[in-house]
Amino acid sequence: MEIKDIKTFGALKKAGIKSKSIKDELRDNLIERIRQKATTFEGVYGYEDTVIPELERAILSRHNINLLGLRGQAKTRLARLMVNLLDDYIPFVEGSEINDDPYRPISRYAKELLKEKGDETPISWLHRSERFAEKLATPDVTVADIIGDVDPIKAAHLKLSYADDRVIHYGMIPRANRCIFVINELPDLQARIQVALFNILQEGDIQIRGFKLRLPLDIQFVFTANPEDYTNRGSIVTPLKDRVGSQILTHYPEDIDTARQITQQEAKLVESQKKMVIVPDLARDLLEQIVFEARKNDYIDVKSGVSARLSITALENLLSTAERRALLSGDKITTVRLGDFIGIIPSITGKVELVYEGEQEGAVAVAYNLIGEAVKSLFVQYFPKVEKLQKQNEEGPYDDVVSWFFNQKEGFELLDDVRDKQYKSVLEAISPLDDLLGAYQPNLSQQDTYFVKEFVLWALVEFKLLSKYRISKGLQFKDPYGSFISGI
Repeated sequence: MEIKDIKTFGALKKAGIKSKSIKDELRDNLIERIRQKATTFEGVYGYEDTVIPELERAILSRHNINLLGLRGQAKTRLARLMVNLLDDYIPFVEGSEINDDPYRPISRYAKELLKEKGDETPISWLHRSERFAEKLATPDVTVADIIGDVDPIKAAHLKLSYADDRVIHYGMIPRANRCIFVINELPDLQARIQVALFNILQEGDIQIRGFKLRLPLDIQFVFTANPEDYTNRGSIVTPLKDRVGSQILTHYPEDIDTARQITQQEAKLVESQKKMVIVPDLARDLLEQIVFEARKNDYIDVKSGVSARLSITALENLLSTAERRALLSGDKITTVRLGDFIGIIPSITGKVELVYEGEQEGAVAVAYNLIGEAVKSLFVQYFPKVEKLQKQNEEGPYDDVVSWFFNQKEGFELLDDVRDKQYKSVLEAISPLDDLLGAYQPNLSQQDTYFVKEFVLWALVEFKLLSKYRISKGLQFKDPYGSFISGI
């Protein structure tokens, strides 16, 4: 007989099924996962040695939890994944608004029904997917929303006086009894609403209007919040913080490989798009490096944070830029070019908070700056460092490339929408690039070669060995000194 076939309290007791609190349930199932060496929080990367062990310790300690971190650090995802540590189904008294445990009823409805019907009390089953409730804290949230209020319509319909506790309409928290309840952006919740949570967290009773009900609610609370010094919108009141068992600090990915895993998992890419557009490894690294640069850039408010959503939407925009270019030119398959990174600028400008100096520069200029800084940071991992001072008569690794541009009568142009064949032939014309790649990146795949060639040109611009100009339909590269002399 399947567990869901049990329909009465008597049959439940006969089957030997006992109930336990949600915190014990999470703890027992986590212990089993740890013993089996199973992954507890699937699809969360970069927290294996930091956040997840702390979260597991909090669950083992049966604590309510506050996840504290900047935006885009998977706080809500961690809370949602806790549902996987719940039992598949739990029994509750059929018709109960607050999922009453038949062994430990707390509502007047469930107590009276069990008293009246005893072992014949009807039982329903709640799947773990239904045991998650979430509320975004906004300034307009009221006590009635989350705790409850007196319902005059119910009083009139049932012909009850306002002294009868059956006139109460339960809010979100009582209705989440025996569930995981998440309050996102806790500091945004008005202080008086935070105070309403005190008794629920500690004493297990709720107060609604004139009623003080002893309702020992069985809830696993998870709060999420940004660091208090990030915003002056509000803060977590100290007595509430004191009642939360564990406060866990989240963080951004600490290396590019982890960031790439997250981006690859979260980016919503169309299958046909993935088949049409080839993305070189260096392009993926560069995309993540842009985000790393943003998190330390002087023009960007670091207290606000730079969400992982930046790299996710940037990857989507990058592939769409290359896809659009291929559709316009008639190429069936194309490879991402560095020039396509201009297409990710809308993903950057909407995801960063600029300080005053950044506002003066302008969001688009800051985005270009981030791309340039990312190119500089990655370049030295693949090629020799560009020395600012060079001894007389000593040849540098980039002299031949720079000389090639010096000898060009007109600027070298890379147009945005040319077909792949033409794009490759234009880059192949710079013969010193082949020697440079042969010397320092001899194992490059054919499809990555052209991206790396363009990458070298952008890097030499950033190190002031070449100059780059935006023209109406593409980019023009020149030797800065040669163009100056020819102008004279």
